[in-house]
Amino acid sequence: MEEKTQQRIFVTGVNGHIGNHIVRDLLEHGYLVRGSVRDLNDETKTAHVLAHAADLGLMDRLELVQGDVLEADGWSEMLRDCDGLFHTATIYSTRGTATMILDTANKGTTHLLHAASEVGIKRIVYTSSTAAVGTSPKGRTKDENAWNTDTSLPYTTAKTQSERLAWKLAEELELDLRVINPTAVLGGGFVRPTPSVDFFKDAIAGSYPVVPKFPMSVVHVRDVAKAHRRAFEVDEAEGRFILAPHANLTLATICRRIRTLNPTTKAPKYSLPNFLVPVAVFQDWLGGVFGRQRYLTRAVAKNMMGGDTDYSSAKAENVLGMEWEDFDTCIQDTVDVFL
Repeated sequence: MEEKTQQRIFVTGVNGHIGNHIVRDLLEHGYLVRGSVRDLNDETKTAHVLAHAADLGLMDRLELVQGDVLEADGWSEMLRDCDGLFHTATIYSTRGTATMILDTANKGTTHLLHAASEVGIKRIVYTSSTAAVGTSPKGRTKDENAWNTDTSLPYTTAKTQSERLAWKLAEELELDLRVINPTAVLGGGFVRPTPSVDFFKDAIAGSYPVVPKFPMSVVHVRDVAKAHRRAFEVDEAEGRFILAPHANLTLATICRRIRTLNPTTKAPKYSLPNFLVPVAVFQDWLGGVFGRQRYLTRAVAKNMMGGDTDYSSAKAENVLGMEWEDFDTCIQDTVDVFL
């Protein structure tokens, strides 16, 4: 536990997978934390966040407030007397409607950055995603200069548009913006599985005998939380920071590693040839007709097969001093939630 400071950080979306780990990391490193959730009376959004403070004996260092990023009112007052803003709140869904995802991302960005400017907060750490970096061109390592140009999926479009909006507003409002672009975030400590981890349960149960060789890269949620804090602390931290230490993998590789580390599971050992992916898309559609949750739409398959996840995390390592949880820890900490 580091020495306590009187610096207070405001964190939106503290009930989320990334948000609640940011809270713990900040508390462990001596910060005061004020965090927002949409409903203070919903224990599923607050209990696990408060548990971090209780576990650390720091209940007096954490304050939760109620706020909806879709609403403009009230944010200035909530942000008052804070020294920094970490904006993590968004809808993380590959299946939500475009309007819902875009509104949450863009309105939230607008409301929070304007409120920060009004109360004099200058340094802001913004949670984006490698979805805003993109997966093209295939076969070339992608760094912070790359931007997604694919508009086929609402989530990737929303993350790209909202990050561009954040940069535009930061320039207009003269804010010191630092952006974190994590890839698929693994590790435990979530109340509801995110799209990054929700396939683990089905993989462990053997719900499908083979999996596509879709490109993936992963990072541990603890590293994502740490990167947010370091982006705030390091004066020289400018621009975007890709967090993809375990890059250029495939979904099939991850499933095989699940099985190697946990031989009693039924995680698939074999990959689906690319020419059979349309069959898998049809089966997924058919399951949706009978009420099953859809995972593999045609748009998702096209997006996955059109690029790769060859990302560089060199900037995060060199500027933020990031050292990473190893690949097996990323996998096992996620699997343990479902066993």
